Amino acid sequence: MTEAADAQQLRPGGKPERPDGDERSHGDDRSDGGEIRISAIAPAGGPGGPGTPPDLAAVQRRTVKVLMSAQVVAGIGMGSMLSSGGLLVERLTGSEGAAGLATTMTTLGAALLSVPLAALSRARGRRTGLGVGWLVAAAGALTVLAAARLGWFPLMLAGMLLVGSGTAANLQSRYAAADLATSATRARSLSLVVWSTTLGSVLGPNLSGPGEAVARALALPEAAGTFVFSVAAFLAGWLVIRLRLRPDPLLLAAAAQAGAAAGSAEREGNPAPAARQPAFLARMGTAMRHVATRPAALTGLTALVIGHAVMVSVMTMTPVHLAHHGASLSVVGFTISLHIAGMYALSPLVGWAADRLGRVPVILLGQAVYVLATLLAGTSGGDRWAVTAGLFLLGAGWSCATVAGSTLLTESIDAEHRSEVQGVSDTLMNLVGAAGGALSGGLVAFVGYGGLNAAAAVLVVPVSACALFFSLRTRSTR
Repeated sequence: MTEAADAQQLRPGGKPERPDGDERSHGDDRSDGGEIRISAIAPAGGPGGPGTPPDLAAVQRRTVKVLMSAQVVAGIGMGSMLSSGGLLVERLTGSEGAAGLATTMTTLGAALLSVPLAALSRARGRRTGLGVGWLVAAAGALTVLAAARLGWFPLMLAGMLLVGSGTAANLQSRYAAADLATSATRARSLSLVVWSTTLGSVLGPNLSGPGEAVARALALPEAAGTFVFSVAAFLAGWLVIRLRLRPDPLLLAAAAQAGAAAGSAEREGNPAPAARQPAFLARMGTAMRHVATRPAALTGLTALVIGHAVMVSVMTMTPVHLAHHGASLSVVGFTISLHIAGMYALSPLVGWAADRLGRVPVILLGQAVYVLATLLAGTSGGDRWAVTAGLFLLGAGWSCATVAGSTLLTESIDAEHRSEVQGVSDTLMNLVGAAGGALSGGLVAFVGYGGLNAAAAVLVVPVSACALFFSLRTRSTR
């Protein structure tokens, strides 16, 4: 069954039949999180044959599996360049302060491309939005290789900007896992896609050694070799999404939403209004005003944005800090691998905790882990094992803030505004992360690596305050 056919079966004009004949009101067709309940759209027992709506539960399981597969292969591309981007910049410019520009440009690229990719997903579906994201990232990695060969630093920055598209696609994949999820399992579905990045992202930094051999064969600087692996990985991620993400989860969710609205209007004797799409900027403005009226959404957004800044600022300068204490590329790659493992490997546990214990407690747990991480790394001096342990905890804190924050934000926003809000949240995450990456080099130059960690630890205060305020307000209301 094609995604076009799936969507057509759920468009207004063909009311989906309920298997139990229940004629519930429009309000009962929705869960608290704003999604259409699967039981209200598709037969619970599975596909009913040609002409019946698709089994959304089965589509959701397939969607999560496909997204996980894409994250595994494409994650190699993102991970392989994390440990070498800063070193490549430093060797091209001869400046430690400029080393942070690699992560800064990647993060800035993700910020600039997040909203366009989200808009493309809304118009053409996740398959197009995510696929284009990985293709642009592959083009960026190729540009970096050309710049390394020519020794042209501005061209390398342009390439890193395009590589940021991979970060944007990586982040938006977690939202794709929530398109058809129910409120009881949304955090776990989202966290499984986050977790699937573990294998590729942990393997990627450890390709620094083989990357040196590839670089020598291609007459490139040693730190540029891993970008060859990035090109191949990004293209593989695009192929998985392009060939296997069918039916498209976002298009199917939108069709289900429209079908339920049409069915409710028919039961009430009112004709379904014609769908009209406002202009893009108008949708963005409306979506952000919607966020401003939802304390839960603001809490989730704050946790995402500031938590990302803490992680990026410390992670950016850690490879340079280790290299200056005599660590080899292999040691640097191993440290970044464990950091990425902390970000992704524990995410299913974090998702389970967010579903069972609540989103806000997990956000607060993440802030406590951030404090411990920066304390350990910031006081390590030249102790590589202490830095490695601190970076692992830094990744774990990011996982708590990102999984719980993304889930809280998604379920606090009405379905019609989610694509825009998700795109804006990723843009803000990456803009603040880019600022953190840009400032990190200067901070290390002036106050050292320990001072950088101390500054990062201060950022947990506004997140904790926002989460505690929301929690106390919710209890008072109840």
